Amino acid sequence: MHHSNAPLWLPQSQLTPLPDAPTLDWLFDEGSLTRRLTGLSNDAFSVTPLFEGWQPLRDDECAALGLAEGSEGWVREVYLRGHGEPWVFARSVASRSALQGDGLHMDELGSRSLGELLFCDRAFHRRAIEVCHYPEQWLPSECRAADLWGRRSRFDRGALSVLVAEIFLPTLWLAARAHPENC
Repeated sequence: MHHSNAPLWLPQSQLTPLPDAPTLDWLFDEGSLTRRLTGLSNDAFSVTPLFEGWQPLRDDECAALGLAEGSEGWVREVYLRGHGEPWVFARSVASRSALQGDGLHMDELGSRSLGELLFCDRAFHRRAIEVCHYPEQWLPSECRAADLWGRRSRFDRGALSVLVAEIFLPTLWLAARAHPENC
């Protein structure tokens, strides 16, 4: 079953038209977003968990993880904040089977950054970054806006795959423009 509101996730090579250079730089930065946000905020970075738990994954997530549609997975949704403002909405998902067999304790992260954990564990291999205009209805109600850029990439370690999506909120672009020297 294909949901018409599901976004088309594209690699940089298939994007037309391309967003402006600063946007492109943030979307396809291969480094740790946590570290970049920490720099931009002069260490006033924090993570606020919004939801963590088991739920059916969306069709696009199942496809990206190679799972059957409707598979249940662990979902973690957080705000990545700079100076207390939500700058990025992040949604990370992993299949139940992969998590139960692997010992990655996504359910024990609390206010720690999952991205930092993935970057610190050299066993994880990051696949290509894909981007889209993230569907407004998939965002938390207090930060809903049309045409926000989102990106996602899959991190693999053995049988475990974690799909991490990061949606850049308007407050991040304001901060990045105000402090280009920190980007």
